[in-house]
Amino acid sequence: MGILAAQPLRVLAADDSAVMREILRKLFERQARDPRGELPAMELVGVSRDGVECLQEVTRLVPDVLILDLEMPRMNGLDVLDQLRHTMPSLPVIMCSSHTERGARATLDALARGAADYVMKPAGQRDLESALRSLAEQLLPRIAVFAGERSRTAEPDRPVISAVSPGAAERRVDRDQAPGTAVEVLVIGVSTGGPTALEQLLPRLAVDLPVPALIVQHMPKLFTNVLAERLDRCCKLQVREAYPGALLQPGVLWLAPGDMHMEVAARPLGQDRGVTGQVRLHSQEPLHHCRPAVDYLFLSAARLYGAGTLAVVLTGMGSDGLEGARAVHSRGGAVLAQDEASSVVWGMPGRVAESGIANAVLPLDAMAREINQRVSAGRSKRSDLPATPSSIPGTRREAAHGLY
Repeated sequence: MGILAAQPLRVLAADDSAVMREILRKLFERQARDPRGELPAMELVGVSRDGVECLQEVTRLVPDVLILDLEMPRMNGLDVLDQLRHTMPSLPVIMCSSHTERGARATLDALARGAADYVMKPAGQRDLESALRSLAEQLLPRIAVFAGERSRTAEPDRPVISAVSPGAAERRVDRDQAPGTAVEVLVIGVSTGGPTALEQLLPRLAVDLPVPALIVQHMPKLFTNVLAERLDRCCKLQVREAYPGALLQPGVLWLAPGDMHMEVAARPLGQDRGVTGQVRLHSQEPLHHCRPAVDYLFLSAARLYGAGTLAVVLTGMGSDGLEGARAVHSRGGAVLAQDEASSVVWGMPGRVAESGIANAVLPLDAMAREINQRVSAGRSKRSDLPATPSSIPGTRREAAHGLY
């Protein structure tokens, strides 16, 4: 066991760019000479130039993780993923994406086809050193997490994202929101594995969701607008990328834009009771190395809505969202966390679950049912219930164009 544990993680990369291949070689050479912190040993066992060669090398080298380019000759990254789904479904694949809208759309397609995560190719760096640093910060921790997860399961046919059937084990506590308090806002924080999780969760929310919802997904510029469009297409509710001053109305879901923190603020003077608040965006320093950060959203919701806040923490790396969830908990709001079995990475929801502040720890396929029950609880007894989107003339069209 000790001998096996000492073996370096075996990484295969596929990229048609000679520059990118050289950056990857130097990155792993440096990691071998000077390991970073608590990261395990890693070695680059091969570099392929196209998709066909990549599949051949996967079979020959049997790597622990594959780093995959999207645009390659002979066979692109999406086609490689489709092949791997049948031949090596448990192999974690990390996509290398370009800073373009086309790259964003292709990356989200890759995640939907089974890629574990993605990193951004170095762009705009002044020199090789900056490029290496940028890629190392993104890539090396992900390799460690996904390779470690795969080695712990030791099941060659286990998919990267585990499916959880209805009725899977759920963990609850007896504490609920403050008596007589109805949910006034839904806030969701998610990171690694988030796009796929959101595509499963949001279509299951009630079509007459009686509260506004805000989502922080750790994601760069360009990507969030593409993700909002994608979620809007698969969801009966309205999903939009947030902008400053966007009004919070029932049934409208706002996604934080890349590289901007999102908070909730008091509604503008003169707005009717169907508007419960508005979006505030800012560019303060990254929190937990993230911008947008979940904690900013959760903390602001706890301040504005107090016990009327329902906070949901889904799959993701790190601990972003924990402090905000504590604030929601301390003010009498409710906190839900995704369980380990259905999470791609049980970092963010795991921290919340282990802290003891979660009202329930649930598999992803049970989360929407729980949210629907909580946001509808006590509504019939309230005379000040906000109007639903269908009763606000032109809501969907006006929101689509930012006109209120």
